[in-house]
Amino acid sequence: MEAVIAILKNILKNTTVAIVLGVILGLIVGLLMGWVIWPVEWINGTPADMREDLREDYLRMTIDSYNRTGDTDKAIERWNNLGESKNRVYGLVQADPEYLNPADVQQFSALVQGATGAPIQPVAPTGGEEPSATSSLFLYGAIAVLVVMAGVGGFYVFRLLRKRTGPVTAVMHGAEINRQVEKTDFQSLGLAPPITQTMTTYVLGDDLYDESFSIDTGGGEFLGEYGVGVSETIGVGEPKKVAALEIWLFDKNDIKTATKVLMSEHAYNDPNIRARLEPKGELVVVKPQEQVLLETATLQLLATVVDMDYGTGAMPQKSHFERITLELAVWPRSGQ
Repeated sequence: MEAVIAILKNILKNTTVAIVLGVILGLIVGLLMGWVIWPVEWINGTPADMREDLREDYLRMTIDSYNRTGDTDKAIERWNNLGESKNRVYGLVQADPEYLNPADVQQFSALVQGATGAPIQPVAPTGGEEPSATSSLFLYGAIAVLVVMAGVGGFYVFRLLRKRTGPVTAVMHGAEINRQVEKTDFQSLGLAPPITQTMTTYVLGDDLYDESFSIDTGGGEFLGEYGVGVSETIGVGEPKKVAALEIWLFDKNDIKTATKVLMSEHAYNDPNIRARLEPKGELVVVKPQEQVLLETATLQLLATVVDMDYGTGAMPQKSHFERITLELAVWPRSGQ
């Protein structure tokens, strides 16, 4: 359950996805509340509020009741209950009296004229769509659109969930470690805040591990770049067994890029590997909390080994990395 909650939180970080899901959820909740939980209840309504086909039935029953009882007052009261639609409804009943005698329908018209002093002016049916039918069509259309939106949104979320709950790659594992590790608060240590500060993690299986980052001032001025990548592997087969990482710092004001090589203990003690890597820069044995400083004409980079673990298996002990997390922080060089 916690994993699902974490996945949903990551999904909702996307503003567009959050808005779409919010709209769909709002429509669904609104329909449930309006039609199921708290539906509209009509109290003391009149026939004028009914559907037109029901108003027709109401007028037929009114005419039939008057023919049977002769109660003029009740007939006129019921006629007035039809409100502004009464002339249209009378025209519909006149065109289709059903079980009534057409003469009785005409007699009712004479009754209304005699009682009110105004003749009925029936509105001939046009065969067009009735207002109630239009409203129903609009409602069904709105529901159809909602269903489609819910389906599309659900499919999109399903795709995201399936993508995020698939196999965890080495790159994904490294990115998750970077998110979880807390960066050093250099100000609390009495140091100025760095220009840039980054966490980067190599995990066994990330054969293309090569990270680079830009160095820019707060005003957007480009100062240089820095990064870390694979420098040496040992053994054969997949995944590659990384025995050394190369950290570099490029300064736009310096013609030379500063480089240092972080090596496993086995690689550092192997003369052949040392001979291959010495031209790349100073060689350093990796240890937890080890700090390495790189300096150029105007910049300095402090690399801290936050955490590390050696790989196991058929390879020599402490020969390659299973995982290594580095914190890279860059400052202007003192006096610059």
